[in-house]
Amino acid sequence: MAFIPPTRSIALFAAGTLAITAFTTVRSVNWTSKFVRTDKKGQLTYTPDEKGNILPDFSRVGYHQGDRAIPNLPIVTTIQPSEQVAARIQAAIDALSQQQPDKNGFRGAILLKKGTYRIPTTLQINASGIVLRGEGDSEQGTRLLLTADQQKPLISVSGIGGIKPIGKRVKITDPYVPVGSFSFTVADATGLKAGDAIIVFSPGTEQWIRDNKMDQIEDRGGTKQWRPKEYDLDFERTITRIEGNKVHIDNPIVQALDTQYGGGEIYPYSFEGRISEVGIENMFLESAYTSDTAENHGWDAIAINKAEQGWVRNVTSRYFGYSCVNLGGGARYMTVQDSKCLDAKSQITGGRRYSFNNNGQCNLFINCHTTEGRHDFVTGARTLGPNVFYNCTAKQTHADIGPHHRWAVGTLYDNIITDGEINVQDRGNWGSGHGWAGVTQVLWNCTAKKAAIQSPWVSGKNYNIGMKGGKAEGRLKGRPDGEWEGQNQAGLQPASLYQAQLQARKKT
Repeated sequence: MAFIPPTRSIALFAAGTLAITAFTTVRSVNWTSKFVRTDKKGQLTYTPDEKGNILPDFSRVGYHQGDRAIPNLPIVTTIQPSEQVAARIQAAIDALSQQQPDKNGFRGAILLKKGTYRIPTTLQINASGIVLRGEGDSEQGTRLLLTADQQKPLISVSGIGGIKPIGKRVKITDPYVPVGSFSFTVADATGLKAGDAIIVFSPGTEQWIRDNKMDQIEDRGGTKQWRPKEYDLDFERTITRIEGNKVHIDNPIVQALDTQYGGGEIYPYSFEGRISEVGIENMFLESAYTSDTAENHGWDAIAINKAEQGWVRNVTSRYFGYSCVNLGGGARYMTVQDSKCLDAKSQITGGRRYSFNNNGQCNLFINCHTTEGRHDFVTGARTLGPNVFYNCTAKQTHADIGPHHRWAVGTLYDNIITDGEINVQDRGNWGSGHGWAGVTQVLWNCTAKKAAIQSPWVSGKNYNIGMKGGKAEGRLKGRPDGEWEGQNQAGLQPASLYQAQLQARKKT
């Protein structure tokens, strides 16, 4: 496969900012949202709606919920660029995987010195406690060039297994558990204790689908109506304490549990085989390609699944067809920070250019930047929160930012700047029947060309607070409007909801 040299400068995001000129702000005095206010001590007060729902706390996401700094693991192996270097890197990973981790679950870091490494196939990390580290995320740093002529990741991080129930299901007895709640009452808490990993289960029901009109998606050939079992939602949580039959959990409810739609249940679970404490850092990852619309080349720079408490930082990807970082449904408590996805090469159509893609739970994307993407900061079907995209920018976009399809739950888009759109809407029969993209989707202090923010017919709301940009009608007429506040009004305080919630929590 021929490699085409770079034609665009990667310095587009050197300043980490974008100039958006498609709107005019109306005011610049400081103001606070009616949904949440902060006092002089940094404490937050939330205003509930008529059912008790509030904006949820999004601060407990990312590596160890933001309570630990990402570690700097000691180097145990150093590799120089050379012939057959991919085999040497994989052998070093495999050898380190056999070593006993320390008391913190760390095995150590493999350092790839500056230079170009030609990689013909995917590098695999399948054990905990391993860091793959370079010496810089520019062409002059550690440059890994994937030369494969297939759609595959350059680096794959993955454990095995999945969610396995290990205890009985217990019914939640509250008639309605509002969004933002950290507790609920169950029929019998006997046998449960603080520290237990539990699933908070929200069933999909025919009535819920009917009331959201997802059994009435206009058919265009191949359109699939939603089915109840496909919308059974498994939220991973940990019990923090128990008072009688009242169970307290570590992360909030992000979709109300309503008895008219099946209520909720909890059950203990395990996820044997999920790995942890894995990091990818300080690298320039690149895919060889033959043309701007070529698709027989690297697809993800980094793909992560069935892993938790890990990170990607200071990574730049270029020319991949799908993403810089793609988090699968089994990835949780991952932090992706200070990274760039530049100049994707593929056709510009569906299933391509999802620059920073999240399908997992409790993940944080912070200080990330993109060019030439389609869905740059995006979640997929039934992506369960809380999840956060914070302080990220997108330029030369080809589609919209936001939940992509089929009911993502509980995402914060905080200080996202794009020259395209941010949308949360009923996508109707796009794809094979995308329907409602999500609920409890919160835009905070974002900047976009325009946005369509709608709320589903039932089961919650979506919010657009302090956005600079225009208001779009959305793909389909007659859908309920989301909660809009302070459009084109500068000075929203706090400037970042995620940062305010994180700091308020650390002060308590």
